[in-house]
Amino acid sequence: MDVMIEARDIRKRFGDQQVLDGVNFSIANGESVAIIGRSGAGKSVLLKHLVGLVQPDDGQLLVNGEDIACMTERQLLGIRRRYGMLFQGAALFDSLTVAQNIAFALRGQRDLTAEEVAERVAAMLKLIELSGIEEKMPAELSGGMKKRVGLARAIIHRPEIILYDEPTTGLDPMVADSIDQLMMRINDQFHATTIAVTHDMRTARRLGDRILFLHGGRIYLDDTAENVFNSDDPVVSRFVKGEADLKEVEFA
Repeated sequence: MDVMIEARDIRKRFGDQQVLDGVNFSIANGESVAIIGRSGAGKSVLLKHLVGLVQPDDGQLLVNGEDIACMTERQLLGIRRRYGMLFQGAALFDSLTVAQNIAFALRGQRDLTAEEVAERVAAMLKLIELSGIEEKMPAELSGGMKKRVGLARAIIHRPEIILYDEPTTGLDPMVADSIDQLMMRINDQFHATTIAVTHDMRTARRLGDRILFLHGGRIYLDDTAENVFNSDDPVVSRFVKGEADLKEVEFA
């Protein structure tokens, strides 16, 4: 399969802290990958590198063969149009209706009529099983509904790459399960390259064809979900099972 995203020896330091210290991985076109790791391991920093919001101190980050690490902001605009992203808190615009939020990604497509935009919004709402809420405001939505609307906004322009930043954080187990199932359905329907940063091991196991375990500033393990969750490595095993090593835990 063709490689869609490739990280080559990515390094990033903030002050005295070396957050990424030689990150290497490749993700094939259409593949679904979960990135896991402890809090502060650099997962969100890595995600920001993928969309060009942060540039590495060293290394290359290739998107379909183009190195975005050295691109200007103007050049990055074209790359970012290929992405759809579900932010951790959904990041809906409070002053816009649901329909306006979802349609926001289409604002630059002048070839679409108002009727065509409305049809696309309605189709997205049907996909996320929230038909008929076009005129509601974000304040009227539950946490799970906000996530679904954020997801509809992320995919309405049919991106080649979908990024999920902690998609089930703050949701109860049943709602989190419904979001997992929706993401899997979208994967099957859109065949986009998918990357999910998550602390939720159920989400990682369900969504990831492969799992990248970020530890010590590097990709400590890159393997199938089955192998990661059955790993005998104590560092990996303790993390996926949620078993603390008290020698490594800092208490406030």
